[in-house]
Amino acid sequence: MLKINFGKLKFLRSIKIRIFLIVFIVGIIPSTITRYAIVRNYEQRAVALRTSDVQTQLQILANHLISYRYLQDTSSEVIDAELKMLSNLYDGRVLIINNNLKVIKDTYGISEGKTIISEEVIRCLKGTNTSNYDSDNGYIEMTIPITEITDVDTAADSPVESSIARGVMLTSVSTDYITTTMEILNRKAMVVEALVVLVIFIVSILASYVIIRPFEKITDALRKVKEGYTSDPISVQDCLETEHIGDAFNEVLGRMKVLDDSRQEFVSNVSHELKTPITSIKVLADSLRGQEDLPIELYREFMEDIADEIDREDKIINDLLALIKMDRTSSDLNIDQVDINVLVELIMKRLRPIAFKKNVELVYESIRPVVAAVDEVKITLVITNLVENAIKYNKEFGWVKVTLDADHQFFTVEVADSGIGIPAESIEHIYERFYRVDKSHSREIEGTGLGLAITRSAILMHRGSIKVVSEEGEGTTFTVKIPLTYISVT
Repeated sequence: MLKINFGKLKFLRSIKIRIFLIVFIVGIIPSTITRYAIVRNYEQRAVALRTSDVQTQLQILANHLISYRYLQDTSSEVIDAELKMLSNLYDGRVLIINNNLKVIKDTYGISEGKTIISEEVIRCLKGTNTSNYDSDNGYIEMTIPITEITDVDTAADSPVESSIARGVMLTSVSTDYITTTMEILNRKAMVVEALVVLVIFIVSILASYVIIRPFEKITDALRKVKEGYTSDPISVQDCLETEHIGDAFNEVLGRMKVLDDSRQEFVSNVSHELKTPITSIKVLADSLRGQEDLPIELYREFMEDIADEIDREDKIINDLLALIKMDRTSSDLNIDQVDINVLVELIMKRLRPIAFKKNVELVYESIRPVVAAVDEVKITLVITNLVENAIKYNKEFGWVKVTLDADHQFFTVEVADSGIGIPAESIEHIYERFYRVDKSHSREIEGTGLGLAITRSAILMHRGSIKVVSEEGEGTTFTVKIPLTYISVT
């Protein structure tokens, strides 16, 4: 059920819809608040004016009540006429209550002679006027004291006036005309608000279109690139955000082109490297097949050449498989505590015959004991590849020095040689697959061109790093840095 509901609200994920809703809502809320404020402000002012007007009339009437001594004798036709006129004028009801809380006059003729106990009446007898507006029932209720002015002599020559509350006028005034006027005003305000909402609706649509237009241009440009109509960089400078998106995509596009070129070159190199031994084997086999009564010595020489080419093909395939396996993110390392000193010594012992054959001196220096959590097979591959390369690309009677050191976080293996060095323009490419610095001698120096690519992948799998410093004709130094403790990242 929830999935269905979310599917119905899927349109809300559109930026254009969100912009429209934001502008529309932000526009409607002030207009609605303004309409409500205008109507309520009118109501408050109208009630205040009505109350003030009625209180003025009641105050005049209260003075007449004292003048005609109406509280003592309610037979005055003049006061009755004024009460009736006041009641008709304001469509209300007037009760005259004496200081004993007894109703002596009711313009509705309902409560005369009754005793009324009301908080408002009692407060008014004590000198406090009250006024209450009941919007639900549509009337204003107010009290006006009926006071008599008396003179009180004091020690001073001038008398001081004093007033005594003789009764209370409790009045209820209808507010129907205010309600009617509010309804008319509210209807007119709603018409104006509807026009405003229509304008806001149109502005919201235009605003959402104008704001989203640059992003639609970005989308169109991306679609053209995706469908292959163009490979030109994207440039949408309508606003800063789309410009940044375009720049970021152009960087990604450039990186993709580099990767695609690298992939094509890799495929080409793989094809060439795999085809070369097969071509050699075919030539040798055809030579054997085309000759009769071939001497056993020549036959053996051809077969040895064929075996060498098969070994070369096998090494290329094995290196490719090793590289592909390391490229998989799901590849697992067999982590174990390994004595790196012992490991390097074994590698050096295994490679000394190769160095001896090349007349290269192999030197190993261990600064301190090192034990680390690594995959022994892959670290062996790393060190072996670096030392073998240092031997292969060395000068006759040259040297290779391997130095092992560590701190509290990492151990480092430095492989330095006195070899031919690497040209400056080639250093950034040496980790590329099948890249050979000196292609003219690629057949003379054994190898597949995958060794450093495999080495770098194995190091990165251990969260390590590899750096190279080289000067052509002087030698090369590779520095490998591996954490002592392997931390798996899931």
